[in-house]
Amino acid sequence: MQTTSLIIAFYQEVQTLELLLAALERQSFKDFEVIIADDGTSEDMLPKLKELLIRSPIEISHIWQEDKGFRKNAILNKAVQSSSTNHLIFIDMDCVPHREFIRGHVEYKKQKTFFTGRRVNLSKKITQRLTPEKVRNGYLDSSLMYLIWDGIIGGSTDVEKGIYFNSPSIRKLFNKKKRGILGSNFSIHKNDLLDINGFDERYIGPSIGEDSDVQYRLELNGLQINSLNNIAIQYHLYHKQKPISQKNLDLFESVKKEKRMFTLYGITQG
Repeated sequence: MQTTSLIIAFYQEVQTLELLLAALERQSFKDFEVIIADDGTSEDMLPKLKELLIRSPIEISHIWQEDKGFRKNAILNKAVQSSSTNHLIFIDMDCVPHREFIRGHVEYKKQKTFFTGRRVNLSKKITQRLTPEKVRNGYLDSSLMYLIWDGIIGGSTDVEKGIYFNSPSIRKLFNKKKRGILGSNFSIHKNDLLDINGFDERYIGPSIGEDSDVQYRLELNGLQINSLNNIAIQYHLYHKQKPISQKNLDLFESVKKEKRMFTLYGITQG
């Protein structure tokens, strides 16, 4: 049985996923299972996705649901249920993990505590230059000075979050500040997520539902959030920013007013 389950939120972009899977091939920590949480990839794209998964040297489970609009939380709940380990790491398909990404999350895992890492936001230019072969060869992990320069001239942002620290004392220094959870980069014991009934499936559209709401309800249930800044690093591929749904914002405000950690609209409903 593997140590941890990596759950990848996915929809339609097979070429993007190929970059992520290439990065998984070179992870320093190998004892993990991969679950693709597919929010309704179309029938014409599914053969390409299946071909990619067959070619990959990594054993991958594919969980699919019909496309009925943005239902990321629903497919994440299905993936959580299908996972075979008691430790879960969440990542989005448009994020390429650093070589030490999984090790960083596993090294610090602790019950009643959930952990969040950070990411470098790549420019459009660098994103377009990436290939699976470059990722396998460690192009991103070894190009810090180039990324810094790209940040200076106005492309990539948050490049300093790509500096990997080995030293425990430096890690502690850079993680004193509490940071909010990133839905694309966090980890938790499965039982702790089940205690709040997983993700609230009423949220539609990106943001709030897969991170802010989860953090609020976990903390309401007594869990502590710890940062893995400069430890669990990922590189976010360029794309246009998606607007936050006003319905999500309104729903989150109602959740905070109710002060209920257990959602009635999660893994079990009613």
